[in-house]
Amino acid sequence: MTPQTPSTADIDLIQRIIPHRYPFLLVDRVRDIVPFTSAVGIKNVTMNEPHFQGHFPGAPIMPGVTIVEAMAQAAAVMVGVSADLADKEMLVYFMGIDGVKFRRKVVPGDVLELHVTTLRGKPGGKVWKFAGRAMVGDEMAAEAEFTAMMDLGAGSDTGTGAA
Repeated sequence: MTPQTPSTADIDLIQRIIPHRYPFLLVDRVRDIVPFTSAVGIKNVTMNEPHFQGHFPGAPIMPGVTIVEAMAQAAAVMVGVSADLADKEMLVYFMGIDGVKFRRKVVPGDVLELHVTTLRGKPGGKVWKFAGRAMVGDEMAAEAEFTAMMDLGAGSDTGTGAA
């Protein structure tokens, strides 16, 4: 991290860090970034999202797997901001998801806060483990631990030792 490292990532910076795009970009903003340690992602849940057409007609509920994916995207942005990985074409792959629990429905109009904390990983490392909590207000919607590989590919000038 440099002195210029932001503590917030807007949608433009998010898209420079992770490859996800509509309809699978599930984070609108990431704030409270503590380099390599924690962050809070923000997902504004709207009726316009394609999964609500079938999950469920007349009773739209955000699928649990997309909540977990949103947590993972927030974690990837936190690492990307911390390591100055904008425009480095990083790909991120799930390696494992553990201890997932869903506690509350997430519906259009909710603001989902994605609190992510690093459990294992180091600057330059490929494999990272995170704890995530998805909150709507003061209510927990979901929680999980997840492991991901952050792959910068052969063209990157950033180290990729295993974490």
